[in-house]
Amino acid sequence: MELNHDALYEAFKARDARFDGRFFVGVSSTGIYCRPVCHARMPKQENCTFFANVAEAEKAGFRPCLTCRPELAPGHSAADAEQALATKAAHYLREHCTSGQSLQKAAARLGYTDRHLRRVFADYYHVTPVEYMQTCRLLLAKSLLTDSALPISRVAEAAGFGSTRRMNDLFKKHYHLCPSDFRKKARQNQPASEAITVALGYRPPYQWERIVGFLGMRAIPGVEQVQDGAYQRIVRLSGEKGPLLGWITVANDAANNRVRLTLAEDLLPALPALLGKVRRLFDLDCDPAAVAETLRSIDDVIPGANVYGLRIPGCVDTFEVCCRAILGQQISVKAAGVLAGRVAEAFGTPVEGAPEGLTCAFPTPEDILALDRPDRPLEEAFGQLGIIASRSRAILDVARLFANGTLNWDGPVDPQEEMAKLTAIKGIGPWTANYVAMRAMGYPDAFLETDGGVAHALPDLTPKQRVELAQQWRPWRSYAVMSLWESLS
Repeated sequence: MELNHDALYEAFKARDARFDGRFFVGVSSTGIYCRPVCHARMPKQENCTFFANVAEAEKAGFRPCLTCRPELAPGHSAADAEQALATKAAHYLREHCTSGQSLQKAAARLGYTDRHLRRVFADYYHVTPVEYMQTCRLLLAKSLLTDSALPISRVAEAAGFGSTRRMNDLFKKHYHLCPSDFRKKARQNQPASEAITVALGYRPPYQWERIVGFLGMRAIPGVEQVQDGAYQRIVRLSGEKGPLLGWITVANDAANNRVRLTLAEDLLPALPALLGKVRRLFDLDCDPAAVAETLRSIDDVIPGANVYGLRIPGCVDTFEVCCRAILGQQISVKAAGVLAGRVAEAFGTPVEGAPEGLTCAFPTPEDILALDRPDRPLEEAFGQLGIIASRSRAILDVARLFANGTLNWDGPVDPQEEMAKLTAIKGIGPWTANYVAMRAMGYPDAFLETDGGVAHALPDLTPKQRVELAQQWRPWRSYAVMSLWESLS
C-alpha cells in the first residue's frame, strides 16, 4: 500500500480496525512499533514512522508493543496479483520458519529460483526472506511467552531457535529485553494459562456463529465437533521425526478481534504449520470491507444477503475435505457426515487424551490405498459402510494422486490447474471440484451454479444465468456462494 504519512496518521488517530494489519507505526520516543488500533497514549505525528509490515519495523530498530501485540495483527490480503508471489512466499515462510528448510527448497516449492524470490520479496517487504523468517520466530516465541506457561527452553525449541541461549541473544539484540521479561510483563496483567494457547488476530467484523455453524453441520463424528461455541478437532501434522497427532480447540475472543487456539503439546513441534492451517480454516486473513464492497449488489437480488464479516470455511486436512465432498455428492449434508464418520471410525487412527467426543484422525491417502487389495478391493470395504462403488473408486483415485504428490494443496497452487486434475477423475464433476477449491485450496472465486442451495436461493435462474449474474461478484464469488447459502437460513 502507498504510505502517505498524513493520511496514515489520521487513520492511526481514528484507531479504525479496518486498517489493522495494513500498516504499523514506529514511535521514535518509545522505540516501539504498534498496530493502528493500539489504545496506548497517542504519540505526536513527528515521532511516528509508518511501515508496511512487522519485519520492516523491526529492521528499523523498533520492538513490538506489549499492549496491542503486533504479532496478532491480521495478515495481508492475497487478492492483489502484483503482490501474489511476495504474499505467497511470506505465508509459506511463516508456516515453515521453524523447519530449518533452506531458501532454495522454499523457492522451488513456490516455483521460482531463490535469487528471484529474494529480489521480489525485498522489493515488496523491504527485508530479506531470512530476516522475515527470523522475525516470525521471534514473534512466535513472544506469543508463547505471553499466552502460555511453557518453560522458556520449550518456547525456544517450538520457535525454532535451537537453543535457549540463541533465543536470549536475539531477544536482547532486537527487543533489548530477555524472554523472561516478556513473561513477567504479561503476568502483571493476567497469569499465563497452563494450557498451550496462541492468539491469532483478524479484521472485524467476524461472523463467528455462522462459520462454526457451517463447520458443525458438516463435522465428521469422532474427528471434529462444535462444543459451547468452540470448534474442536483431531489434527495430524508432519514432524521431523514422523507424524504428529493431537487435538485443537479454537474459540472466539470477539472483544479483542482474535481467536484463541488451544492445542495438545504433541503438536508443538509443528506449531507454525498448525497456525497456518487454522488461519486458513477460519479465513483469518480476509479483508471483510473489500468483500462486502464487491458483494453489495447481492442485496439487489436477495435483500439482506450481503452479510458483512462473512468468512469462507477452509480446512485442516485437504484429503479429508476432498473425500467429504465426494461422499456428499447428491445426498444430504447429514448423510454425508454419517458416511465420513463411518470411514474415520473403521479405518482412521485412534487418538487418546482428546476432549470427549473426539476419538480418531481421518485416514490418510496411504491408509486408503492399503485397503485396496486383490482379494478385497476398496469398493467391498467401503460398501460395507454404505458407500456406493463409484464414490469408492473416486476416493481411491484421489488417494493415489495425493500419495504420489500430484495433488498437494498445502502450499501455493493454481486452483484452475488443480480443479482440472480433479475433474479428470471419473466421478468428480465441476461442483465437487469448485467446492474443494473453495475449502481446501482457499480459492476466493469459486462458484457453484448447480449447487442445490444456490438453486434454491436463485430459483428463477438457469445455471448459465447464475454464472452470468455472478460475474459482478468476482473475485469473491466463493463469498457470494456463502452469502446465498446463508440467505436460506
